[in-house]
Amino acid sequence: MNIAIMACKNINDVTCIGCQRCMTGFHRKDGEFQRYKSDPNCRIVAIFDCGGCPATAPVIRMKQLKDWITPMGETIDLLHIGTCVTKFCTYKETLLAMVKSKAGTEVIEGTHPYAPENIFSE
Repeated sequence: MNIAIMACKNINDVTCIGCQRCMTGFHRKDGEFQRYKSDPNCRIVAIFDCGGCPATAPVIRMKQLKDWITPMGETIDLLHIGTCVTKFCTYKETLLAMVKSKAGTEVIEGTHPYAPENIFSE
């Protein structure tokens, strides 16, 4: 099963370095990746950004990803929307509506569970 993750353009590789938390969550099967605990064949084949605010380009970015992976014989079976989008995006509802209407595959809201609840408390 091939998985892609759509991350926030403003956060991807700027605040969230190298999507490390998504990758760790996937390898540990934490958060929304728990569903893959019994599937040893699932793998992340792409992490790509939404195209930026105000959520005008996520469908274009999905099409670009498909055009990029198709010559390599790869497909996307499931699309995760990164925690950076589901927890912090002002345009989340618009983005999700567009993505779900065009993905042609299951869209899962969220990735890892490691977003901090409180910044200045212990």
